[in-house]
Amino acid sequence: MFNNDYIFTSESVTEGHPDKVCDQISDAVLDEVYKNDPPLKNNFRCRVACETYITVGLLIVGGEITTETFIDVQELARKVIKDIGYTDAKYGFNYKTCGILNAIGRQSPDIALGVGRKGRMIGAGDQGLMIGYACNETDELMPLPIALAHKLTLRLADVRKKNVLKYIGPDGKSQVTVKYLNGKPVAVEKLVVSTQHTEDSVSKKTGNLADWARDEIIESVIKPSIPAKLMKNFNYKKDCYINPTGRFVIGGPQSDTGMTGRKIIVDTYGGMAPHGGGAFSGKDPTKVDRSACYMARYIAKNVVASGLAEKCIVQLAYAIGVAEPISIMVDSFGTGKVSNAKLEKIVRKYFKLDPRGIIETLELHKPIYKSTASYGHFGRNMFRWEKTDKANILKNAI
Repeated sequence: MFNNDYIFTSESVTEGHPDKVCDQISDAVLDEVYKNDPPLKNNFRCRVACETYITVGLLIVGGEITTETFIDVQELARKVIKDIGYTDAKYGFNYKTCGILNAIGRQSPDIALGVGRKGRMIGAGDQGLMIGYACNETDELMPLPIALAHKLTLRLADVRKKNVLKYIGPDGKSQVTVKYLNGKPVAVEKLVVSTQHTEDSVSKKTGNLADWARDEIIESVIKPSIPAKLMKNFNYKKDCYINPTGRFVIGGPQSDTGMTGRKIIVDTYGGMAPHGGGAFSGKDPTKVDRSACYMARYIAKNVVASGLAEKCIVQLAYAIGVAEPISIMVDSFGTGKVSNAKLEKIVRKYFKLDPRGIIETLELHKPIYKSTASYGHFGRNMFRWEKTDKANILKNAI
């Protein structure tokens, strides 16, 4: 597919989407544990596997946490919900009045045996296969469809929080369809933007989102987010779908339940690369289905940044209790300047792939996780795994 003509679509969701609310709360719990029970100080004895569920008027936080500190889950969850923007009954959910249940227990001692013994971390927290991907389609070395989809949802949040569009609600989605010729992105074919909105933006005649509001969304959200060179033949009347059902007043947890870990394709590469299966949010970095995915992205991005390949996918596989990966695969899809075997060899030489090495390299002992939980875990340079500081090393090694 990567060298042919094709159409590809990716989606993103805003931070107010019910699933993303849950991801942010789960990662906020992890951050709070790491702030008050520093993993380096306690030699990674704290463990976090936090899951969140949200529905009409109710939030449930559960999972397994082992720590010496106390977390006020109710206060923390309400703060996250408030910061997202669910501050008024008109949005269908209110941080002040929602019910919150705490169902957190301790980690199984059998799982703990696989990760550490006598306070020393020795192995991966679970088995699994982890995927990292990079390509030269964008400055951030991400696939263009997911990069554009995230720009749209970020812009939706921005115009809402700055009161540029006062009728926008916290819940929303985007979808971007891109045309590829000879494996290269050339144009945006279709756009979908669905955003929660208040009644004052509804047409009295049709009961749907008013035409003036649709035009404002095009001007304030879409046009600033999508490069003009990709929109030369784009027809906003035929190719742009804004709230396709007509109205989206009832949104957030009032319209749809949410759970941690249900947006794994939004979190990664928009479907352009495979996914190992594990979700990220709410898991501390001894769980390699999170930390090793970050390392795999770090490797793939540095391979592409070095110029050794235009596209690169990295697969790492682990067994619970075993420190080093049991397999490593690197594939450049025929775009590499050297063989895949050679790329694999230098990856083994220049990257630490055991859990402790990954955590130290990517600085995963810090409380940075809530920031990852919306608008993608990859493609934003605020994270250590997005750095390309190994690119020259890899290039010189060849």
